[in-house]
Amino acid sequence: MNGLIHYPDVDEILVVLLSSVQKVLGDQFVGMYLYGSLSSGDFDPSRSDIDFLVVTRAELPDETIDNLAAMHRQIAGKSSKWANKLEGSYIPRSALRRYDPANSRHPTIGVDWEFGVNPHGSDWIIQRRIIREQGVVLTGPAPKELIDPVSAEEIVRAVREILQGWWSQQLRNPALLKTREYQAFAVLTMCRALYTLRHGEVASKPVSARWALAMIDRRWSPLIGRALVWEEDDGIDDVVETVDFIHFVIDGIN
Repeated sequence: MNGLIHYPDVDEILVVLLSSVQKVLGDQFVGMYLYGSLSSGDFDPSRSDIDFLVVTRAELPDETIDNLAAMHRQIAGKSSKWANKLEGSYIPRSALRRYDPANSRHPTIGVDWEFGVNPHGSDWIIQRRIIREQGVVLTGPAPKELIDPVSAEEIVRAVREILQGWWSQQLRNPALLKTREYQAFAVLTMCRALYTLRHGEVASKPVSARWALAMIDRRWSPLIGRALVWEEDDGIDDVVETVDFIHFVIDGIN
C-alpha cells in the first residue's frame, strides 16, 4: 500500500478494505484512492469519515456487485470503529475520466446509506478535481492519468447546481438539519461553497470556514465558530440559524 495515513487503526481497516476489494474484483481492479479529509490534511479522528474511490476496468456485472455488498457487510461487522465510517464509490475507468450525468450510476456505500448502485450527482465534478489534484494513491496509476483536468468554471457551475438543487430541497424539508452533526456539516459546507464561488478552487471545510470567519458578514461568525468545534452532545441546537445561513448563501447566487 503506497499511501500511509499514519493513523494505525485507520491503516488497519484500509488494509482490510483494499485486500478484500482486490480479492472480489480480481482483474477488474485498477486502483484505490483516498480523498476528503484524509487527502486534505484535515482528518479528525473524532468526526471524520474515510472517503475512498475504487477504479474498475469496466462496468461490474451483477454478481460482482452482490459480492461487494457481501464484502461490505462483513467489514461492517468488524470491531474497528472505522468499519462503519467508510464512504466510497466504484467507478469504471472510462466513466471516471469526466463527469457525465447520463453515465453516473455506480456502486457506492456511505455512513448514511447501504451499499448499492446509486446516481452520483454533480458534486462528483468537485470530487474528481480533488482526487486528481490531491488524492492519496493506495495502489494504482496516478489520478492524473485517469481524470481529465477540471476547470474552475466547471467547479463553480457544479457548486451552483448543488446549492440550487440539493440544498434548496433541504430548506423545503429540513429533517436532516435537526441533528447536531448535520447542522455543523451544513454550515461548513456552505463556507466551502462560498470559498469555491469566490476563488474557483476547492478548499477543505475547516480552511473554508476560517476564511469565511474573516471575509463574510460577522453576524455568521458565532455559528461558524460553533460548527468548527461541534460535538455530538454539546447541547447546542443551531437549526434555525443554520437554515438562515443556507438561505443567505443560496440567495447570494441568485
